[in-house]
Amino acid sequence: MTQNFSELGLSVGLVKSLEKAGFVTPTPIQAKAIPPQLAGRDILGIAQTGSGKTAAFVLPILTGLAAIEGRIEPRSTRALILAPTRELAVQIEEVIRSLAGSMRVSTVLVLGGMSRHAQVQKLAKGVDVTIATPGRLQDLLHDKKVRLDHTRWLVLDEADRMLDMGFIKPVREIAALMSARRQTALFSATMAPEVAQLAGSLLKDPVRVEA
Repeated sequence: MTQNFSELGLSVGLVKSLEKAGFVTPTPIQAKAIPPQLAGRDILGIAQTGSGKTAAFVLPILTGLAAIEGRIEPRSTRALILAPTRELAVQIEEVIRSLAGSMRVSTVLVLGGMSRHAQVQKLAKGVDVTIATPGRLQDLLHDKKVRLDHTRWLVLDEADRMLDMGFIKPVREIAALMSARRQTALFSATMAPEVAQLAGSLLKDPVRVEA
């Protein structure tokens, strides 16, 4: 089993940020999921809440963002993370902030019940990472306030809960607006037939990891 983060292929800067944030040893899901994503593969992850899965998809995205030069296109987002609930989206943004350390990473939360105007303003300049619930994101897509044709990373977190909450159609519609060359990670606590079906339609030759 991998003993430390530097063995996973993460940059020195990220490993230092992790140490500062108190992360020394990768959890099983992190050790299994990070290397294939760094190699550009799609991931199908079976992991419970509390397994450290958020860092398992955030760290490969941060690594990729650090390697990109040039400005972000207006109204674009380089990475899109879809979450079923507002609480989870807020948590994911906190993890990104703590792991990014000194990296300058712009994030926006696209959620109902928060100022739509503030979200639109942030997106207008272009952002590195958008963390969204499907409903509000669809609303902004319909109004052409955000575009996904330049988005390189798509993450679906807690896909089983998304299905339970009726988000399957919005998720498919959102994914259809993205480049076929994107890299996709789907995480779910269970592998119900509907989740497997969704994964089959969104992921290209994924590496399946379980913790």
